[in-house]
Amino acid sequence: MDLQSFLIQKCGVNSYKVSHYLRWIHKFQVFSRNNKDTEDIWAFQQSLAGVYSDWQIEQAAEAIKFYKYFNSRNQEKSIASSSINNNSDSWLNITAQYKDALRLKHRSFQTEKSYLRWVRSFGYFTKFKSPDHLKDSDFKDFLTYLAVERGISSSTQNQAFNALLFLYKYILKIKITDMECALRSSKSQRLPVVLSRQEINQIFEYLPYPFSLMCSLIYGGGLRLEECLSLRIKDLDIEKGIITVVKGKGNKDRQTILPSSIIPSVNNHLLAVKALYNRDRQEDNPGVQIEASLKRKYPNIEKEWGWFWVFPSNLICKDPYSMNLCRYHRHPSSLQRSFKDALNKSGIAKKASVHTLRHSFATHLLEAGYDIRTIQELLGHSSLQTTMIYTHVAGKNKLGIISPMDRGSIISEPRPQPCGHAPLPDCPPPAVRLREAGDRSA
Repeated sequence: MDLQSFLIQKCGVNSYKVSHYLRWIHKFQVFSRNNKDTEDIWAFQQSLAGVYSDWQIEQAAEAIKFYKYFNSRNQEKSIASSSINNNSDSWLNITAQYKDALRLKHRSFQTEKSYLRWVRSFGYFTKFKSPDHLKDSDFKDFLTYLAVERGISSSTQNQAFNALLFLYKYILKIKITDMECALRSSKSQRLPVVLSRQEINQIFEYLPYPFSLMCSLIYGGGLRLEECLSLRIKDLDIEKGIITVVKGKGNKDRQTILPSSIIPSVNNHLLAVKALYNRDRQEDNPGVQIEASLKRKYPNIEKEWGWFWVFPSNLICKDPYSMNLCRYHRHPSSLQRSFKDALNKSGIAKKASVHTLRHSFATHLLEAGYDIRTIQELLGHSSLQTTMIYTHVAGKNKLGIISPMDRGSIISEPRPQPCGHAPLPDCPPPAVRLREAGDRSA
């Protein structure tokens, strides 16, 4: 595939813009030759400053990133299958080291799974090149590949960036330089989907137990899905009406609201959970999943009532960390499927998910006049900017602006016409024409 076809088919450049991109690439080639074969994009951009406008300089930088990625992919030689198999052992070793490093840094199990997927994808991308031969250019080419050929979103690319940065920093010990060469996905800010209180009540009518209680806690306390499933008995303070979220996103603890309206339901649910706990102890079943460090410090802690799950699984399964048998909490997919079924049965057309309940919690608090900082703490956001997005969806009309369509009746009674026909749609009523005439005279 030649460069022009690559720009159109892989990079999505419009055909009428290709000539501009090729011109920027030619200028970059001339610039490189005149500056001792340097390939510094930033220096090239500086040479264009003052001559071209900002948008043209940005277009030039994008064209050069496409060009460098095109060259790097063409220069790669296919690796023999034997060498791939030999290097696969090295990659298995790297994966094991990577997993150990993540657990040493106390990353969550969800983060571990996501990061390992990106490391495997990176291995396939480099055709399992020997770890000793990996360079920072492979890192940048992979990010460009994700943006150009897979068309992933900015947030997904950022997750891949963090996963590989951890690999390069702690496992490969390779320093990453000149990240400007990597093409980043364009950021798109989307407003969160928010359900009204009536819509939430409609969905809850079709949610069976215990999923109705899970969703009530998520909406009532602004919990994330995993935070709700990971709740333990000790995390519920029913007397004070407080939920303690332990090791939420970012490995942070916080406290949020336990709605008083669902406390009777919570008490009834805990009675059923206590019966399951007592049966486990009578049958000497394995305890719940507990971190190894806590088990070493507090023997038999996994069999204590306070550490039992609020929403335990019905079956004994394997701990994904230690692979030992244990009583784990319910799987996220069971709640997601139940919510999706309830949403379809309610007839609500919004593209909602379980996480939409958390968005609705924040938006409804904001509409009720609560301070944005308080909402930030309840949600566990590190940055206030993350919480501020709910100001864009809060309130029916947060500015109190009255539409010109609502100021007086633009659509009035039809005026009698000499020919007996109704007025044309674009013909304003007399009162409106008089006001316009008054405005012109004024």
